[in-house]
Amino acid sequence: MKRAFKYRFYPTDAQAAELSRTFGCVRKVYNLALAARTEAWARQERVTCNATSAMLTAWKKTEELSYLSEVSSVPLQQGLRHLQSAFAGFFAKRGSYPRFKSRKKSRKSAEYTSSAFRCRDGALTVTNPKFERKDRARLARAQRDLSRKAKGDGANRAKARRKVAKIHARIADRRRDHLHKLTTRLVRENQTIVIEDLTVRNMVKNHTLARAISDAAWTTMRSMLEYKSVWYGRDLITIDRWFPSSKAVLRLRHHRGRDAAAHP
Repeated sequence: MKRAFKYRFYPTDAQAAELSRTFGCVRKVYNLALAARTEAWARQERVTCNATSAMLTAWKKTEELSYLSEVSSVPLQQGLRHLQSAFAGFFAKRGSYPRFKSRKKSRKSAEYTSSAFRCRDGALTVTNPKFERKDRARLARAQRDLSRKAKGDGANRAKARRKVAKIHARIADRRRDHLHKLTTRLVRENQTIVIEDLTVRNMVKNHTLARAISDAAWTTMRSMLEYKSVWYGRDLITIDRWFPSSKAVLRLRHHRGRDAAAHP
């Protein structure tokens, strides 16, 4: 038996705007996918959920629908899965043919999976997605296959090299997409952003953490924050790496806890 919990949230104006934008994007993707599947159904063809997912990727790259990249991809993908469930019910004669969602009449909703967020100390947090780790096994196999190809075997070696490059490109594209969404949200929701000046070059010398640090792409994230802060007229402050920021936070929490104990 699965247990479900319901919570009432009171979003800020910025959060409400982000939710409204997400609801609209979910509805748009659902309707686009339904239209594509309906056209295919008229041609006596079936379109799978994976096919609509590929369509979503293509839609994001168009000028007209590029705004779909500005919200989390998780509720968009969940919308496609809901459409798949609706079609499965229709084909099994458990329900009617799926209908398009109306802006006025349809319920405004967006579904996030547990991998899309974390809750810590009563606040939501976005952890490092670890894109490289997800494709590490595929990349290792492709690299081993490439290493086994003789240098004189031009066609097969070129094919293996392209396969390795494709996996690297997939990792880089997913990482860049995540960083763009994260940095855009940060500069939109905050007037001032404070980051710490880290020496990434020295940090990656730690062989235990090097892979995770490189995968997080902190340097790229900082670069995005810098130029997007200029675009949106935000203040980006970089504090020195030797500034005792962690100790300052701990002292602040200690004082707050002491004040709360003194004034229950």
